[in-house]
Amino acid sequence: MADTLLLWPVVLPLIGAALAAAFHSRPEVQRIIALTVMILTLGASLVLANAVMAGGILTKIFGSWMPPFGVVFVADRFSVAMVVISSLLALCALIFSVADLRQRQVRAGFYPLFLGLMIGVNGAFLTGDIFNLYVWFEVMLIATLGLITLDRTRAQLDGAIKYAVLNLFSTILFLMAIGLLYGATGTLNMADLAMVLPQTESSAALTLSAMLFLLAFGIKAGFFPMFFWLPASYHTASIIVSAVFAGLLTKVGVYALFRVFTLLFEVDNGILKPLIALFAAGTMLFGVFGAAVQWDVRRILSFHIISQIGYIMLGLAIATPLAMAGAVFYIIHHIVVKANLFFIAGAIHRATGSFDLRKSGGLMKSSPWLAVLFAIPALSLAGIPPLSGFWAKLMVVDASFQGDEAWLAGIALFVSLLTIFSMSKIWIEAFWKEPVRKTRVRRVPAAMMAPIVVLGAITLAIGINPEPLVAFSNLAADSIGNRTELISAIIDQNTTAGVSP
Repeated sequence: MADTLLLWPVVLPLIGAALAAAFHSRPEVQRIIALTVMILTLGASLVLANAVMAGGILTKIFGSWMPPFGVVFVADRFSVAMVVISSLLALCALIFSVADLRQRQVRAGFYPLFLGLMIGVNGAFLTGDIFNLYVWFEVMLIATLGLITLDRTRAQLDGAIKYAVLNLFSTILFLMAIGLLYGATGTLNMADLAMVLPQTESSAALTLSAMLFLLAFGIKAGFFPMFFWLPASYHTASIIVSAVFAGLLTKVGVYALFRVFTLLFEVDNGILKPLIALFAAGTMLFGVFGAAVQWDVRRILSFHIISQIGYIMLGLAIATPLAMAGAVFYIIHHIVVKANLFFIAGAIHRATGSFDLRKSGGLMKSSPWLAVLFAIPALSLAGIPPLSGFWAKLMVVDASFQGDEAWLAGIALFVSLLTIFSMSKIWIEAFWKEPVRKTRVRRVPAAMMAPIVVLGAITLAIGINPEPLVAFSNLAADSIGNRTELISAIIDQNTTAGVSP
């Protein structure tokens, strides 16, 4: 039964999406279905994580097609951590939606689209085939475009067009990279590629394939200089959708980069290492500079998604075990913190009636608990001890110094100072100053506060006791580029033991 555990993080949202679509005229039924499905998905993800931690890599081969020919799902420590944290975030978003979602958004298909997005996200994390990774990206793209345009406003349509154009361009690059890779190796199974590529003579086709993968996933991850679609589209969506996008979508692109440039291509070879380092530095700098000049809290947070992606990419640029562990830690920390900040932005809007900081104010007096709950993820994002962001930045900065990349460490520390400035700007304008408009501050519903409290508690728990996540991150980093373990789990075990129908 162990291999069937891999199916549930994808199958449960698939069933839920179908049921939600079938009850399209019953909003309350859709909500119950979505919440139930995500609770079950989170439970299934935790069971899967426990099985992986206890027994190592799990695989599921479909249709009795032996590797490397059949479709395969794979769960190692890195992928299962992404599935668990994604399912947790999705459940928090659905709880938040109880108080924030509007009837017209439900009628526009929010619940089927939301669950469809989770199908694509979890499928991308669990696939063991590079072509099927493309398929899951396309599932995500379709659901994402629907979620961005739920309200059908001009701003949302404009944001959706920008998002679609850049991501379709990324898709073209992705397909070209896959075609070149298949032409050079004759396989697309990741484990088989990890076995074949070291024995394949270097060629222009493989080099071009690696560069196309870097550009394609860089666009999806929000790399410099290909990030401009992100702040132009994320802030146009509803706050629930923006929070999920902020936490998950760019991380799927980052996940794909880490998989491809550890299992398939060596970062230390040729121009890849300095190029990724340049991308990481530019992403940190341009993201934080963009945030500094914004007044809409959603745009500030959108630009900070970009700058924080740069920190994660330091792990790949340095490519040492400590750097990779730091990147894993940073990904988990950032998903929690960034989604929480978007939830808080939604709470600020509910209380003041505006996302524009110039029209806000007075929340320190009217909502002191919201002020405290904002301070936790905001200070964590800036890397203030003892919160989770401090340990995440410490690991990647320490890895930069140890990897003789002190210039990257210097940029990371400088960007942290500017991040403090942006978070202080939100604090002063929304919480500390007197309200600009003499309007009654509205109460933030409990359904909004609950996810904020949960994610804030996770941030505090990681910060106060980081050792378990540090230990896990080290184990996950070992599994990211462990070709021998992956080949043994997918190729050796299944071809010798056989696969039952």
